[in-house]
Amino acid sequence: MMTIESLKAAGANVEEGLARCLNKEDFYLKMVNMGLTNQNFQLLGPALEAKDFDRAFELCHSLKGVIGNLSLTPLYDLICQLTEMLRSKTDTDCTGLYSQIMTMQEKLLAL
Repeated sequence: MMTIESLKAAGANVEEGLARCLNKEDFYLKMVNMGLTNQNFQLLGPALEAKDFDRAFELCHSLKGVIGNLSLTPLYDLICQLTEMLRSKTDTDCTGLYSQIMTMQEKLLAL
């Protein structure tokens, strides 16, 4: 079961995330779970495979906002990197970075 302590140990800035959730731990943990199960994680892969860089950018930028607001720093940093790669809308191989994002998402969900 995910806890504040396990999120801290994983590198999340829990104090900042909690502050955005009125310091209510149950609410914060619920929001973290909702953020980590956001459908955009699954939609991003096919958009990247199809080289639909406009769509991939939109999905990634949305995830950046959600994950950033929750202060899930290790995942946020990876999403920021991918967002910037996609911002240029050039044909760049993003599969390695997407794989890292999905691995980090799974790691956080398993807490």
